[in-house]
Amino acid sequence: MENLVRAFPVFLPGRYDIWKGMVNTMKVSPHILDGKRRIHFIGIGGSGMFPLAQILQGRGYQISGSDNNPGDTIDLERSMGMQVVIGQKAENLAGADAVIYSAAILEDNPELIAARASGLPVLERSELLGLITAQFYDCTAVCGTHGKTTATALLTHILLGCKKDPSAVIGGKLREIGGSGRVGKSSILAVEACEFCEHFLNLYPDLAVILNVDADHLDYYKNLENIIRAFHTFAGMASKCVIYNGDDSNTRQAVEGIEREKITFGLSPQNDYWAADAERCGVGYRYRLMRRSEPIAEVKTATPGAHNILNSLAALAAAIRLGCDPRQAAGLVESFGGAGRRFEILGVRGGVTIADDYAHHPKEIEATLRAARELGFRRVWAVHQPFTYSRTALLLQDFADALSIADRVVLSEIMGGREYNTYGVCTEDLAQRIEGCRWFPEFPEIARYVMDNAGEGDLVITLGCGDVYKCAKLMLEL
Repeated sequence: MENLVRAFPVFLPGRYDIWKGMVNTMKVSPHILDGKRRIHFIGIGGSGMFPLAQILQGRGYQISGSDNNPGDTIDLERSMGMQVVIGQKAENLAGADAVIYSAAILEDNPELIAARASGLPVLERSELLGLITAQFYDCTAVCGTHGKTTATALLTHILLGCKKDPSAVIGGKLREIGGSGRVGKSSILAVEACEFCEHFLNLYPDLAVILNVDADHLDYYKNLENIIRAFHTFAGMASKCVIYNGDDSNTRQAVEGIEREKITFGLSPQNDYWAADAERCGVGYRYRLMRRSEPIAEVKTATPGAHNILNSLAALAAAIRLGCDPRQAAGLVESFGGAGRRFEILGVRGGVTIADDYAHHPKEIEATLRAARELGFRRVWAVHQPFTYSRTALLLQDFADALSIADRVVLSEIMGGREYNTYGVCTEDLAQRIEGCRWFPEFPEIARYVMDNAGEGDLVITLGCGDVYKCAKLMLEL
């Protein structure tokens, strides 16, 4: 226990008794990191792994890790003194006292096999995150099929601006904290809660924020009813309050019967917090923040897309519930430039604007491309890397419809991630459903084709949660 207290200084007076009462129901022993010094992360380059590595390093642990692909996150981790190697083999575990692995790691991974055989403590990422969330009085967990990284990052941005000194675990980089994780000294933790394989059920939220509920991860959940049931369970785990999208029918169904304080947000006046008189303003939107019938602040978003009105409403509702002044919190929204890989403008070459976005579900791609079309570019190019065979196969026509919003569509090979291709799906199956679509097996081919054919005034946006951002960088180099 002593090591956990040292690791997480927000182990506050009074919280110990509450947290100690959880021990009998926790899936992982709270003592599992006692006496440990070096923690090894398998898949340390993942967006969900980086903030946990940051937090543990910030509390004095030595961090090592491995990944199969180099990238910006790996470079940043190395610059912070973490020992990261490319390529995964059993020898990488030498000297480790505990091992963390991500959900993207397959069962035949040599490091995971060696870790389990070694007798070392081995935790899946969400199990470690659960241990961390249990330490906070005000763990605010932001979940939803879409938008949770942006909303969590914006909430963190507001809390920092309001001097609340939060800790944070975000699925994307936030400029103010130099990464995606932060250790603060207050009782507040803003954490992104992912529904993949019910991982968010490993957490211990005090405030649960539900942005939306949609059909995704159908290889695991099988149908929307099971997804709604999982969100219902998560909402019931909140010890204090559930903040949810009152305009989303699936979300309303998910919170039915939950006996907690409930706060709604949305675009319609029946919500507790809602946006009145929303209108386009620059790249974002301006609206009046209403608390039921009372106007309480003016809000201006600086990130593209009408969907970011809802993200800002969710973040503001949570921030106000956590004690932020409404006007101060609302004023901070305009200075939020977005999380990394969320409609991130990377540069302009030859009059062509190149951007990158994490969108990997049809609804997210639709929202991103509609936002892009609002910005007045001559043509919008969508360069998409499908992620996982199951999602591609099960939502094939939905992907085709969403991508067809763009003027030009270019596809890469499917990135299988954590899966084998038992569906027999390939990129050509998707390309055939999109008029004029082109596809190439390698990023250099895509980059060359796009830059040879895009013209002045065009926007090229790479889309996907894999490593398609590398293709955007190749375009900048060309």
